[in-house]
Amino acid sequence: MAVQFSESSRSRASLHTLQSELEAVIAAADLTVADELFSALDVLDGSAALRRSLTDPAREQAARVEVIRSLFGQRAQQTTVQVLGAAVAQRWGSERDLGDAVETLAVTAVAARAESRGLQGLEELEGTLLSFRRAIADSHELQRAFRDDQAPASAKQQLAARLSADASAEARLLIDRAVTAPRGLRITAVIERFAAVIAARQDRWIAQVTVAKDLSSAYLERLSTSLDKYFGRELKLDVKVDPSVVGGIRVQVGDEVVDSTVASRLNELHRTIAR
Repeated sequence: MAVQFSESSRSRASLHTLQSELEAVIAAADLTVADELFSALDVLDGSAALRRSLTDPAREQAARVEVIRSLFGQRAQQTTVQVLGAAVAQRWGSERDLGDAVETLAVTAVAARAESRGLQGLEELEGTLLSFRRAIADSHELQRAFRDDQAPASAKQQLAARLSADASAEARLLIDRAVTAPRGLRITAVIERFAAVIAARQDRWIAQVTVAKDLSSAYLERLSTSLDKYFGRELKLDVKVDPSVVGGIRVQVGDEVVDSTVASRLNELHRTIAR
């Protein structure tokens, strides 16, 4: 999971650490955890004093985590409290960055639920979000309706439901969140942020294969079977022909790279000689 919204290098590093540490926790979380993380985000966004307290580098890590336990320990699942505790244990470049990280983790939890249906689940979730975004972007009337501060949240949710009647539970949670709590952004921008997290999750299911020349269908079938077994899931192959790889094959799935090209081996040889 490599999506980051923060401009701070410190915050980007903290988010990357969080995403790695919480991968198994997030993958096992249900939609209630995502909903509770969004509710916790509302609490953070509503209190500047709380945000300062939880991002103060002079305050002990244990003290920051204890604040989370005292606030949410009795009203949220243990998994939610664990995720929030891990978030405040990190260092953040700004108060806003902590909230952005919690938002990212909430969206990731939603994406993980869709991912239980494989790549198709993620593609359907992203497709629903982007379809909803297009509907809003193409209508000034809808934009005004969702920007109306006097309109109750329930009315915005009902309007959103009419625009996305076939949305899954995961898509419904994210769409409702976007229209009721955009955090000062345009709804279309919020949807784009959510879709970026889902797209990063999809990368885990797409094998980007680079070869020097076209492969036969029989070879591709054998390669697909081997890669599925190696990565432990059914992958979708995205094959690119690039003569510069000289020979062999390069496969990238998410952040993991398997490279057996001649070019790669030559580069490694050059690095060895230069030492």
